[in-house]
Amino acid sequence: MKKIVKYWFLFPIIGYLLFAGSVFFYLGEKSYIAVHDNMDLFLAQFQMLKNTGSFWKHGVDVPFLGGISRDNLPSELSLYSMLYMIFPTYTAYILGLLLQVVIAIVSFRLLAKELYPEKYETYRPLIYMTGFAYGIIHFFPAFGFAFASMPLAAYLLIKIYRKPSKWLYLALFIYPLVSYFSYMGIFILGYLVIAVIWLSIRDKKPTWSLIFALFVLALGYVICEYRLFGQMLLSDEVTIRSTIVNASLSLKEVLQEIFTVWKDGIFHADGVHTRLVLPICVVYFIGNNAYYLWKRKPKLIFHDTFNFVMLFLLFNSLIYGLYDFEPLRTLVETIVPPLEGWQFNRTIFFNPFLWYAALFLILKRLYDAGTWQMWIANILICVAALVIILAPTRYNDLYYTCYYRAYEHFHGVEVDNLDYEQFYAVDLFEEIKEDICYEEEWAVAYGLHPAILEYNGIATLDGYLGFYSQQYKEDFRKVIAPALERMEETRIYYDDWGARAYLYSGTDLSIVNATKTVYATDYDIYIDTQALKALGGEYIFSRLELSNAEEKNLSLKGDYTAEDGSYTIYVYHVDE
Repeated sequence: MKKIVKYWFLFPIIGYLLFAGSVFFYLGEKSYIAVHDNMDLFLAQFQMLKNTGSFWKHGVDVPFLGGISRDNLPSELSLYSMLYMIFPTYTAYILGLLLQVVIAIVSFRLLAKELYPEKYETYRPLIYMTGFAYGIIHFFPAFGFAFASMPLAAYLLIKIYRKPSKWLYLALFIYPLVSYFSYMGIFILGYLVIAVIWLSIRDKKPTWSLIFALFVLALGYVICEYRLFGQMLLSDEVTIRSTIVNASLSLKEVLQEIFTVWKDGIFHADGVHTRLVLPICVVYFIGNNAYYLWKRKPKLIFHDTFNFVMLFLLFNSLIYGLYDFEPLRTLVETIVPPLEGWQFNRTIFFNPFLWYAALFLILKRLYDAGTWQMWIANILICVAALVIILAPTRYNDLYYTCYYRAYEHFHGVEVDNLDYEQFYAVDLFEEIKEDICYEEEWAVAYGLHPAILEYNGIATLDGYLGFYSQQYKEDFRKVIAPALERMEETRIYYDDWGARAYLYSGTDLSIVNATKTVYATDYDIYIDTQALKALGGEYIFSRLELSNAEEKNLSLKGDYTAEDGSYTIYVYHVDE
């Protein structure tokens, strides 16, 4: 019984991993997986690399967006990518979700044990549960490892500063295997530079251990993401990054955005801190600093680690808002031209870790206060984890899978959303490819994500990618010009951003939905067929039966419906 009480924290952690794993692997591809920036993007890209055997290839193009360099897709020198090399795509995705939790717990444990070695045994339940809560946050799935491993980066750098060794440098060198340069790496390096300067001044001597660590970590990123660096620094191709139009807000709007993102975060890293963590931290911040002032010890305000974490949170939020202040953004892009179009406001991705680190500091002090306070802390961290598990955020696949399957079971009706298997409809597309004798001809999608075609081994002229040729964007624009001329909002969306090179509706803002029902008010297609033919387009795979196909020189090759009736695909050939 004593051991059960002592190691109580293992039960919710192991229970969650077993439950989540059981749900996802029992239901398999009948699980409901987030589509936005996930199934419509990275999962299809990994499957495409698998289909073409291109994970390790060089000097080859992959068959989407008219054929782009393999170097534009995720590096093979990444632990997350390696999952997709080894396992089927769905299995790799689920393993990634589970490993994210493990990485976060291990990382948080290492960091906390380094910072509080003498009281580690006392704090252990809180350390594990805080790492668990941080690990189950529904981050941008493709970069879940990068988010989860942030405490590991902090641990390695602190350890190196205190007592460097070749093994620590080696660990730091390979750390980029679980990180991502554009989202976290460049900022970790930037913060490390600041730390080197500050510590060198404080210690009155250069911090050679961290200076060397800076170069080791930078080299690790360059090697692990050599494709990205090659595209950024060695390619003279003009990309869509050069024409992306960012928001230009007034100072008042910038301040509003700073507050909003501090309070709510962003959907790619939604730690749902607003619901519990933020109120606790704000109340504690006010009460704790008021106590320092009441005791006439204002200097303690500037030496409190909790206050530093809160300041760090505010700083990241400031950077996020100031990115939309055009004069500052222009200055950065002028000083460092390769950063044109790059979002330096991604410092906001550090905030989920900081919020839960701040919560840990508060609860740790409750642990120090006494036994009953310790159990209050335990209850609070458990509630914080439960809030994350039950929050219907964009990437909470476990929540939506359980909710939709329970709804269908108890109500006896199917939900309108498509599950993983229905979304990609592999059997349906195999039937289509066999029937039309498909032989790698170029195609486009209408009313469905091009990623579905890409996943199924169909070469696409359309696609979704944040970094491709500006010239191709302009060439593809000729195809969709009739639709853009009819829909000003869509025109702005494409011209000012352009990462989604899709066939757009000429009447609806969006006809692409991960649902069984087709939501469209007009079944005409608004494209320039000759421009599509000029790009090599042979087929249009449509969820809509086009009412003006003959007018657009399109001939229907056939219509195909999935066995479960989840959706129908109409295949049109682009005639001369």
